[in-house]
Amino acid sequence: MDVRNPADGLVVGQVQDHPPAMVADTVGQLRRLQPEWDAIGSAARAEWLLRLLDWLMDNSDRLTDVVQSETGKTRFDAGIEVPAAIDLAKYWARHAGGFLTEERPTPHSPIGLTKRLITRYQPYPVVGIITPWNLPLLNPCFDAFSALMAGAAVLVKPSEVTPLSAGELARGWAEIGAPPVFSVLTGGVETGRAVVDAVDYVQFTGSTATGRAIASVCGDALKPCSLELGGKDPAIVLADADIDRTVAGIVYGGLFNSGQVCISVERIYVEAPVYDRFVACLVDQVRELRQGHDDRGFRFDIGAMATPGQCEIVTRHVEDAVSRGARILIGGKATGAGAFFEPTVLVDVDHSMTCMTEETFGPLLPVIRVADEDEAIRLANDSDYGLSATVWCGDRQRGERVARRLEAGAVNINDAFANLVNFAVPMGGWKNSGMGARFGGPAGIRKYCRQQAILVPRGPALKREPLWYPASRVRSRLVTTLMRIFDGRGRRRFFAARGD
Repeated sequence: MDVRNPADGLVVGQVQDHPPAMVADTVGQLRRLQPEWDAIGSAARAEWLLRLLDWLMDNSDRLTDVVQSETGKTRFDAGIEVPAAIDLAKYWARHAGGFLTEERPTPHSPIGLTKRLITRYQPYPVVGIITPWNLPLLNPCFDAFSALMAGAAVLVKPSEVTPLSAGELARGWAEIGAPPVFSVLTGGVETGRAVVDAVDYVQFTGSTATGRAIASVCGDALKPCSLELGGKDPAIVLADADIDRTVAGIVYGGLFNSGQVCISVERIYVEAPVYDRFVACLVDQVRELRQGHDDRGFRFDIGAMATPGQCEIVTRHVEDAVSRGARILIGGKATGAGAFFEPTVLVDVDHSMTCMTEETFGPLLPVIRVADEDEAIRLANDSDYGLSATVWCGDRQRGERVARRLEAGAVNINDAFANLVNFAVPMGGWKNSGMGARFGGPAGIRKYCRQQAILVPRGPALKREPLWYPASRVRSRLVTTLMRIFDGRGRRRFFAARGD
């Protein structure tokens, strides 16, 4: 399979299209090796992850080259993936052991004091991770690091559009001499289906349509999965916002990686008193952006789209909006050289237009004037998606009140993408934006584990527990009376019902 740079169409590498039989064999090998990986303990696993961290640091420039070569990103946008992966590795190496420590819950009732309670976390043997093309190095790291630290073996199937970066991760894991419990297999749809069929847990990031199909397969097999799917993320601009900072944040939040991020700003609702000023400032800042392709320089802000097909989606959304009365203030078309689409600002848009209802995943900023925050919240929630949102305001308490009314998995106040690199909070979507979440402290690693409860008797063992057979009126009355005493309220708890 050829891998091409979308900025110029040149072939930058080739990978194998691994058949389903290869997937099954690889998963079998990983499953055989996983118990030993789990047995070495979290501290030893953390040491291997830290060695990979060192490898990432030592190879950061080359890895960024690979990211650029297969995505057409600018150096500025591509350069964040390795440092973010390093930060993520450090987070899990430091915290995984504590998150996985066996717990000793307190019994809910005095009757439960006869048992010592234990909750332990046992990893799924093999976790399958299917990643998209927008963050080809970072996306596998988001999920593989926590799964590995949980004690699972991991198989990554990257997008066939950008498979090279994930392959570099596998190379790094091998070069540091780590146990062979991390594999990357490349290929198309059939390879992905085989991964879903073969592994014990599926983590998928991608389109809602594909996520639904995976959830259906996993449901039939009673196989757990976590899905981060599409988004149509709103930005709400309140009248007391710092307009210069707000516009700068929305331009970055909407156009980073040419708008090809699941939590990109895709809809903007601006309170009427500052609408005109906001739009004028937005057009000015977008006009200053430099778009183009430069291997290692920083001459450009906006790079290419990942595929010509993505350009076609943005074109369709713009043309539909214009046909329904929207106006293009800047941009509005593909450049015709490589997979580039101009950063675009649309006004006079409404919710009948596909640019406001379907995920664009491109450099498109549609803006709507609203009367007040209530209208902004109503329109922001008028979507099948609920991945993330941003609120821009002067009064942070007001911004937090607005955030709590939004139907989204994460809300950033006066910032964009902050939740993407804050690993102590969950990153997951509501509604059609998925189920489950990445990160989120303990939940972000425990999701790759099966919970096991162990109950150990305290004190000397009785010959027979009170409710064991044969039936006894005395023992039954003793137990149920104690339960009423401990669980009832007021005087009634001391008067047992006399039904025999």
